[in-house]
Amino acid sequence: MADLNERLTKALAAGELLESSNTNITAFLQANPKPLYIDSVTELVASGNWKELNDRFFKQLAFGTGGLRGRTIGRTVTSAEQATGGLNDRPRFACVGTNAMNDYNVNRTTRGLVGYLQHWIKKNHSLTRVRIVFCHDTRHFSRDFAESCAKIAADLGAEVFLFDSPRATPVMSFAIRHMDCHAGVMITASHNPAHDNGYKVNFADGAAIIPPHTEGIITQVNAIASENYQPLPVAERGSVAEVSSEIDSQYLKRVKDLLLKPQLVRDNNTLKIVFTALHGTGGVHAPMLLRELGFQCITTPEQDSPDGRFPTVASPNPENAAALEMAIKLAEKTSSDIAIGTDPDCDRMGVAARDDSGNMVILTGNQIGSLLLYYRLKTLSEEQILNSSNLENAVVIKTFVTTELQTAIAMKFGVNVVNTLTGFKYIGQKLAKYERSLPAEILSKYRHLGVNDARDAQLSHGTFFVFGGEESYGYLACDFTRDKDGNGAVVLFAETAAYARSLGKSIPGLLDSIYQEFGYYIEQNVSKAFEGAEGAAEILKLAASYASAPPVECDGSAVKKITNFAADEIIDSEGEKIPKEKMLFISLDDGRRFAVRPSGTEPKIKFYLFGHAPAEQITPDNLALVKVDTSAALDSLWRWLQDDINKRLE
Repeated sequence: MADLNERLTKALAAGELLESSNTNITAFLQANPKPLYIDSVTELVASGNWKELNDRFFKQLAFGTGGLRGRTIGRTVTSAEQATGGLNDRPRFACVGTNAMNDYNVNRTTRGLVGYLQHWIKKNHSLTRVRIVFCHDTRHFSRDFAESCAKIAADLGAEVFLFDSPRATPVMSFAIRHMDCHAGVMITASHNPAHDNGYKVNFADGAAIIPPHTEGIITQVNAIASENYQPLPVAERGSVAEVSSEIDSQYLKRVKDLLLKPQLVRDNNTLKIVFTALHGTGGVHAPMLLRELGFQCITTPEQDSPDGRFPTVASPNPENAAALEMAIKLAEKTSSDIAIGTDPDCDRMGVAARDDSGNMVILTGNQIGSLLLYYRLKTLSEEQILNSSNLENAVVIKTFVTTELQTAIAMKFGVNVVNTLTGFKYIGQKLAKYERSLPAEILSKYRHLGVNDARDAQLSHGTFFVFGGEESYGYLACDFTRDKDGNGAVVLFAETAAYARSLGKSIPGLLDSIYQEFGYYIEQNVSKAFEGAEGAAEILKLAASYASAPPVECDGSAVKKITNFAADEIIDSEGEKIPKEKMLFISLDDGRRFAVRPSGTEPKIKFYLFGHAPAEQITPDNLALVKVDTSAALDSLWRWLQDDINKRLE
């Protein structure tokens, strides 16, 4: 250790090692002198791999919009990490470092979470044990981490429930509510690359954690430096039980009940769907749901198997067209109408649909969400479920960076729209508020009501959540789960496609009809990635530059308005103050808009570009030209922004 410390000191003096990295390495090894940790750091030091050491140790892994998320496999895998006994070409041990998803951070976070929950329960004058459910996806180390979490929580006195195999994030959220747990943990990095994993915490309402719980948990976690802990005496420890299959059954029943017109599906059962799980948890329930509801569904066999390598795709993200390539090819081969894919934890859904010319067209998250919203509002209104006596009790929730087409649709049907910051936790926060507003006699049994009974209660006594979503391929049309739901989205989209078929239209054809009625809206979601410690600094620099020196002209158009979400006071349509966030919205004189926002879960800075052509300018004959012109204007804006980014980083 003396020689190691000496080399670290020299590297620090030479500017090769960051001061924060040196501090974290020293404290980490002193508190956790395990051979694996010492050997891995020593090997990286001996090889002079300071970039890898800085990336692993420049900070402590911290909560973002979705909890912990980071590398579980390093760019360089040490001999100690590789060892023997890994699965699917995976190293035996997770990446060593304070800024990595590994046993060290999983251990500390679980102990901090249980400690916070115990304090919270005691503060609320309850004598019950902490009840917590652990779930995981198919990623590297996901099962290992989930089992480790369960043991630690039980050792500390919690009553623990552990799923027997991979499940989707929305199933975990449903389980929290249905089993009256205080929290749930999903081991997943969602749609991130294969080398990542994460630790997503949902609170007692089933939604992702929000302040003050986030700060409370972080305070507890940050006070823990060592993996070593003292289990409670045997008599005081909790237990680990397998989650009952009843949870799956109850969840699936509710997802099936999201179907608004079962007869419509039966009457249009020639619709053919290809589904791909992209080696993730979507394969557990989605194909079965489609078939049981009467849809024709085949799967991509090469992508059915759970596999943390995600070997058939460059990225298991249905936002990326390449992720759906195999499903699209199968759709072409089998003359199927739709190709659907979900990400590893099945909370996002991407779609390609056959157009009127017979070509498969990739839809954006904004387009998918708009189609789902249009069909549901139109059908609920036609069926008089939504009517003049209860319309004021209905609401649509979207994020600020989600298309304004959804606002136009909701307004046409007389339904209020609430905008939130990015992150489904903010939608969950609204749903929790609506639930709390219900009368006590309904509230006492609300979590166990079926879909239709819950809807009737909301429309009569509270607020009915019609639909919510994010442009990043997350959708929800219920509140029995409080996270975006890929399984539910698959069902919603299949029914929408059946509706289009009943009109003699393709999905792209239905979308064109919507554009003609509401106007053409187009968005481009683009980003710049900056990896590691150096990249994190560049992201901060770039984000700060837009706040301190915003542009006065962009791509030949003057800046009309700037909204700074970090500094301005912004009130939503329900009169509630929007929390501060590092995001800027910039509107131009020519009608184009864009937003800039550092990602909370990935090493990226994101740009959201918006274009629009009013409905009165659109005819069936000129829609194609309107699309080309509006898209070209956004392409031009993005080229200008890329040049601007380079100048700001000089």
